[in-house]
Amino acid sequence: MTKESLRIVYMGTPDFAVETLDRLVSGGYNVVGVVTMPDKPVGRHQTTLQASPVKRYALEHGLPLLQPERLRDEAFLQALADMRPDLGVVVAFRMLPEVVWAMPRLGTFNLHAALLPQYRGAAPINWAIINGDTETGVTTFFLDHDIDTGRVIHRRSVPIADTDTAEDVHDRLMHLGADLVCATIDDIIADRVTPIPQDQLTTDGPLRPAPKLFKDNCRITWTDGTKRCYDFIRGLSPYPAAWTTLVDEGGKAVVMKIYVAHKDFSPVAEAPGTVLVADGEMRIVLADGTLVIDSLQMAGKKRMATADFLRGFHPQGLLHVE
Repeated sequence: MTKESLRIVYMGTPDFAVETLDRLVSGGYNVVGVVTMPDKPVGRHQTTLQASPVKRYALEHGLPLLQPERLRDEAFLQALADMRPDLGVVVAFRMLPEVVWAMPRLGTFNLHAALLPQYRGAAPINWAIINGDTETGVTTFFLDHDIDTGRVIHRRSVPIADTDTAEDVHDRLMHLGADLVCATIDDIIADRVTPIPQDQLTTDGPLRPAPKLFKDNCRITWTDGTKRCYDFIRGLSPYPAAWTTLVDEGGKAVVMKIYVAHKDFSPVAEAPGTVLVADGEMRIVLADGTLVIDSLQMAGKKRMATADFLRGFHPQGLLHVE
């Protein structure tokens, strides 16, 4: 068996998955089909359909494409079986039923953007940064019945710098993950794979989850302290973005997203939650320091540097955040 004869079905949707697919195609691996999500309605009236990045890549490179609404649909399952897959490869897709992941004769493996068993779930990159971790990585593992619990094939780690945002780590893991997928396939071809159950892997501390991000769990809790709030902001930057409510002395409130900030542990006299505006800076007072806001977006406006925003910002008296 060679990479040219191994029949691979690839499943993925966002930009993160395009890098790996491109690495497989350009590397001469035999990708016999691509599965991605149906086109997504976008726009104010949801009348325009937008193809996923993986779909656009597949069409540009003439790869057979499937976009099932339901993964148990008989027509989809038959089309998948007609591809006669030897191996399934999943990168940033969705949970698969057994009838799909068990179809390839060598099984199906997934690339996860964390060092499993840590950060099982939908948003592993974000939560690793939010929790202040200094290391993360990528894992390949065989799919089984539960989410992100299958036997681990390979793991590779990378450091997280104190200044890294979710975007920085995303891009780093996107390239590292493509490397790892190719290495995993090469080892499967050479029969060098000895997968390890996750309960046999050691972890540093208790297992931490990576739940999906919604508006409610992206709101900043200012009582958490300077470092925790700083990590929260960079862990959600640039998407979906951490947010808070800015309130002036007259009671006018507006939602503010914060994309970039830096921390200052110098003591201040003002009460926590107070917003200080002076000399082109906006600082939010916390119990153990301040956060200086460098880039923000007010509701209904564009993202901008704080200094630019403040030139046209005229609040009524003192400000605070909620």
